[in-house]
Amino acid sequence: MAPVLEKQLPGAAGLGDNNKEDEEGQTLWSSILSEVSTRSSSKLPSGKNILVFGEDGSGKTTLMAKLQGAEHNKKGRGLEYLYLNVHDEDRDDLTRCNVWILDGDLYHKGLLKFAVTPQSLPDCLAVLVADMSRPWTIMESMQKWASVLRDHVDKLKVPPEDMRELEQRMVKAFQEYAEPEDANPASPRRAPTSGEDEAVVLPLGDNTLTHNLGIPVLIVCTKCDAISVLEKEHDFRDEHFDFIQSCIRRFSLQYGAGLIYTSVKEEKNLDLLYKYIVHKLYDFQFVTPALVVEKDAVFIPSGWDNEKKIGILHENLTTVGPDNPFEDFITKPPVRKLVHDKEINAEDEQVFLMKQQSLLAKQPATPTRGATESPGRTMSSSPRPAGRAGQPSVTSSPMASVKKPDPNMKAGAANEGVLANFFNSLLSKKTGSPGSPGSGAVGAGVQGSAKKTEAGFD
Repeated sequence: MAPVLEKQLPGAAGLGDNNKEDEEGQTLWSSILSEVSTRSSSKLPSGKNILVFGEDGSGKTTLMAKLQGAEHNKKGRGLEYLYLNVHDEDRDDLTRCNVWILDGDLYHKGLLKFAVTPQSLPDCLAVLVADMSRPWTIMESMQKWASVLRDHVDKLKVPPEDMRELEQRMVKAFQEYAEPEDANPASPRRAPTSGEDEAVVLPLGDNTLTHNLGIPVLIVCTKCDAISVLEKEHDFRDEHFDFIQSCIRRFSLQYGAGLIYTSVKEEKNLDLLYKYIVHKLYDFQFVTPALVVEKDAVFIPSGWDNEKKIGILHENLTTVGPDNPFEDFITKPPVRKLVHDKEINAEDEQVFLMKQQSLLAKQPATPTRGATESPGRTMSSSPRPAGRAGQPSVTSSPMASVKKPDPNMKAGAANEGVLANFFNSLLSKKTGSPGSPGSGAVGAGVQGSAKKTEAGFD
């Protein structure tokens, strides 16, 4: 039996080694699967959406195309689609963020159902675009598009418990906002720790998040390079821009929204806008504080603002109160009409001539002095000889004939004779024939001279 036992011992030892190797192999596979699972969970999520609202001509398509890195000169209709490439440098990961741009015509608001569904709502960010080149339209535009978004969210019929969770997430993000210097700069993302849940947060103000949509909202003022134009051409002052900013910031508080002024023409704050968008959607680290010094480059992150900070702007308001109606102070400038503003189109030449012909045809025919001349009168083609002495020459100037009427004639007859002689001299110049005989002595003298001239050539 002993030899048998000795033969079995090596086999038993070999079995134990195999079991050990199997355990190590299982441990290795477990670690690989765990690593793959960790990497997949840390990848950038897909399916994020940016919803863009604004009036026609506000520059919303141009703005998003600029963030995309493309020159977009085409204007679509209905619901446009773009996408942004989002790159996580720390994890070397790339994903696409959908961009849906709604047409400025309210007729197309029903197309939102293709961009936002109850399932995709938690992954959405709304951007309300306001045109700073037309500041008198800003408040009306923002209220209109915010109302469109609210109506669509209500129509989605999200379960009440899910909607309550989204709203609470917005409140928490607003209350837990921290200045960038207080955030952890070593981490590419700001992941909440257990201590943050126990931190004391301040209650919201009376006018803060009163219109909670359950998704982040960002207000973007485009064409801020037009501020200098408003100052030069429409007499806007710093007080106007402080009042505009105050109204926009109070509106932003109601939706818990951020605010940023941009200019595609001057490429101002475009990079900042992109970083803030990916920060809100993908929780990237964001290190830019609020910017309120330059009136054309304002940036207010969500959670930073409150009524007290907005009140600083009210100190510069002298001719208007902070609660005055927006449209009463920011009025649309009157259109300045130029002298050559009204263009007069010339009438077609043939149409004009036809009208004149019809007018002449309607007028009664009047006998002309040429019609009373003798039709049998011959025309002389030879040069006209000089007239006799003491008689006015036919080829002399008309004024010379007019100056010497017969003194024996009455005033009326003399005037008629002078006119007859004047027109006869014009006709003789034009046609080369002797003048028509007129009444009175002067006309008779001209007629006699013409007869003698003809006789001489006969």
